Amino acid sequence: MKWPAFLLLSSDATRYVMAGGALLVLSAIAAFGERRRARRKHPDAVGIMPWRDIGALSMFAGLALCAFGIVGWIRG
Repeated sequence: MKWPAFLLLSSDATRYVMAGGALLVLSAIAAFGERRRARRKHPDAVGIMPWRDIGALSMFAGLALCAFGIVGWIRG
């Protein structure tokens, strides 16, 4: 597989921020899934996805990766 040039030439800090951003997007999707689950019409029809846990873990990891990347950008 051929990697795009912007990924090959980017710094580790940029890669951390991109991975953190992807995890933050996953967290937003999980928040939407949790909102849908909370507003369901049939209270007994519970799904199997733990949206709250997925959202919390991906939010924590995404913010940590973004923080590490921003510190890396500042230090140069």
